[in-house]
Amino acid sequence: MLSGERPVHWMLGHTVGDAYEQLVRLAPETPLRSHGPRPVLRRCSVQVHSPQAALEAFATIATGARLRAMAFRLERGEDQRWRCAAVELDGLGVAARHP
Repeated sequence: MLSGERPVHWMLGHTVGDAYEQLVRLAPETPLRSHGPRPVLRRCSVQVHSPQAALEAFATIATGARLRAMAFRLERGEDQRWRCAAVELDGLGVAARHP
């Protein structure tokens, strides 16, 4: 969706709260699309807030010659599935904070 390879509605079952709307706002710009090779994950780090409930991740992604920064929060639901609760890319999305 952010690279234009999948439609944003693909994330409907993988998001909670405002995260889907954040992706809807980011997706039309296809910020991870490159005119060269496909985007490549360069680095990813994770901060665990509660091993059973939430984690936040930061990634750097190469899109052609440009390096992008992405942050996102994953929360585990009652069904034990992890879902994206917030996303921000280079300051283009407002990350919603959940307690």
